[in-house]
Amino acid sequence: MFEAGDIREWRGHDVVDADGHKIGTLESVYVDTATDQPFFATVMVGLPTRRRLVFVPLSDATVGPGYLKVPQPRSQVKHAPAIDTDGELPAEDEAAVFAHYGLDYAPGTGGERRLARR
Repeated sequence: MFEAGDIREWRGHDVVDADGHKIGTLESVYVDTATDQPFFATVMVGLPTRRRLVFVPLSDATVGPGYLKVPQPRSQVKHAPAIDTDGELPAEDEAAVFAHYGLDYAPGTGGERRLARR
């Protein structure tokens, strides 16, 4: 898994799928609040007048020269839950991000958020 400090250095680099097709550019990293480890990234996609940030899991992601490769297909990532380019992920929308990728979701033991932007 990536260390949060290391993956931040990849901000602005291309994010590609397993076949090497460009999905978008890495915008930010969300960590799992239970472990403080990178868990999701937001990827900027869309036309210049309709840009949005979609979420993609970082498990099994790899880096190459100038890109971050994720195992999910481009079509799945582009249809993932999204926020505006200057938006925040509301706590009540976290479960939908996990569900889109078939990942288990449970808030913290005290009901706190599972994801935090870093």
